[in-house]
Amino acid sequence: MDLQPDESTTLNSMENGDPKGSMIMNKELIMISNGRSAQNVSSSILRKKSDPALVSKIRFKMLRQMLANLQEVVLGTKLAVLFPAIPLAVVADFYNFGRPWIFALSLLGLAPLAERVSFLTEQIAYFTGPTVGGLLNATCGNATELIIALFALHQNKIHVVKCSLLGSILSNLLLVLGTSLLCGGLANIRKEQRYDTKQADVNSLLLLLGLLCHLLPLMLKYAAGIGNSTALYTLQLSRASSIIMLIAYITYIFFQLKTHRELFDSQEEAEEDDEEEKAVIGFWSAFAWLVGMTIIIAVLSEYVVGTIEAASDSWGISVSFISIILLPIVGNAAEHAGSIIFAFKNKLDISLGVALGSATQISMFVVPLSVIVAWIMGIRMDLDFSLLETGCLAFSIIVTAFTLQDGTSHYMKGVVLFLCYLVIGACFFVDSIPLNETTGNLGVKKSSGALIT
Repeated sequence: MDLQPDESTTLNSMENGDPKGSMIMNKELIMISNGRSAQNVSSSILRKKSDPALVSKIRFKMLRQMLANLQEVVLGTKLAVLFPAIPLAVVADFYNFGRPWIFALSLLGLAPLAERVSFLTEQIAYFTGPTVGGLLNATCGNATELIIALFALHQNKIHVVKCSLLGSILSNLLLVLGTSLLCGGLANIRKEQRYDTKQADVNSLLLLLGLLCHLLPLMLKYAAGIGNSTALYTLQLSRASSIIMLIAYITYIFFQLKTHRELFDSQEEAEEDDEEEKAVIGFWSAFAWLVGMTIIIAVLSEYVVGTIEAASDSWGISVSFISIILLPIVGNAAEHAGSIIFAFKNKLDISLGVALGSATQISMFVVPLSVIVAWIMGIRMDLDFSLLETGCLAFSIIVTAFTLQDGTSHYMKGVVLFLCYLVIGACFFVDSIPLNETTGNLGVKKSSGALIT
């Protein structure tokens, strides 16, 4: 794809540090405009401009366009160095290499794919408008976690589903937000960092609602006594609560995109209205790439789910630790890095939008959707995440809500959140619950962790 003269001038000005180029780069701070969410804005910080000289000399227009799209999609991210892990994972599976190697390569390959899905949904949003684009971003924002959950459900690995989704919530609330506040506070140590608490209040309320839906089945089980009838009541309560959670999330999307859209807009939007970003690839090209990327994510997710126990046994760590700690860190690496970079730039509203928005989406959309899908598949999955997991979730949400209540930030808040994450990670690392212990009384075994001698 050829650059127009004015676009080439803009690109050069950005490279030379020209103020005009910097002002155009600041356009990435707009979150909801053109259907872009905070997760999209965060991921965009890891993208890089492609070199048009690589394809400009090709004569055939169609071939030149295909190569330009390939360059934008595959080479347009700083995580492109991880793409070779994808064919290596396929080759390792085909030739029956060690299953831990298949797991590790698949996990590495998911990192750039997750960032590219965010990029492609953003490109489609330029053509569909802000409302449809916002809905698309809300649906695909955590596509990797959703696909892994669906494959784990298909293989009846309910414990992996619960732990991976719980880990995504904990990772966003404690690791991403904690490191963002820590790094932002250290980089702006002589400034008082401020952010709008309205967005944080809305997300905190939804997270507390989701926590209530997790606590009730757990409390019902212990109040009524463990038994087959109690398990049935817990399952029915979980399914009803999941429907309510999905209704709440749909209401939240309408609240975010329509009635109270200004609460989720970046503060810099008014200063940037005169600048207009354009899509770098066409609608159908973006749609085709999105379908292809989703298929590849599905293949790698199947590898991850199928080899997670082998990796656990080979590495000597529990499946719980891998699902709660390792999977979320690698799967959301692009968003995590972008959130920290924006915190360095004293743009905490975007960092909060990434961490809280993603945690809310997992808690109020992906988790209840997994329960409903399991119901359709005839699998008995409930919202009882067991006492240890639910307790970690509860304290994480409460600590995060207290941290964000005053609208100001300093590095000490980040230190506390990050240390909370380390303590939880250490807890699941040494977790050695006996093999005959079950989760939610539904016959799902918990994998033992590394034994301490």
